Amino acid sequence: MRTKIINTLCLGLVLAGFLTGCSTTQKVTSSARTATEQLLISEAVMRSVAKSPDFSLPIPQGSVVKLDMFGISGDKDLVKGVVAGWLGQQGYIAQDESATYRINVIVDSLGTEYSNTFFGIPPIAATLIPIALPKLSFYEADSQTGYARFHLDIFEMPSGRFVGTTPPFIADTHFNMHTVLFLFKFKRTDLASPPSAGSFTNLVR
Repeated sequence: MRTKIINTLCLGLVLAGFLTGCSTTQKVTSSARTATEQLLISEAVMRSVAKSPDFSLPIPQGSVVKLDMFGISGDKDLVKGVVAGWLGQQGYIAQDESATYRINVIVDSLGTEYSNTFFGIPPIAATLIPIALPKLSFYEADSQTGYARFHLDIFEMPSGRFVGTTPPFIADTHFNMHTVLFLFKFKRTDLASPPSAGSFTNLVR
């Protein structure tokens, strides 16, 4: 009887050690945002202006414009840089000196959304025996979406007369990571050259 109990305990320890050994620990990021999250935001902003290549503002081409940024996102400077480049492509000059028009860039929304779908066994922490089992994912999906929405309000300088507003510039991006049977990972994304963490399978579409 004692031998049977010992054998059972040994088998349990071996199985727990095997499952623990199959787990993977990965440090997500050392920066404020992961490289993937940065790409989700920046590409969403760039795609929003790329959707309107022939869009024209209600002011003469060649006008010197001053950009002022408004919004609650901390990434407003990114939008300012992208809008300034886009204005240059449209034939405008973005600078503060000698500006004849002021453009208020209103950032309505800029950031990422995250969702998780999990089917499997959650991590288990033992109380009597100092053995912990990792999370075992039969199927898991981590979905991230980048979203950008902003518009431009145009004013004449120095009078401050309101000239007009633009339709919203809107675009989104996505990066989805799937885990099947504990270890096998693949991703689905529309990002250009996203960073790739180590995994058994990496498929980009």
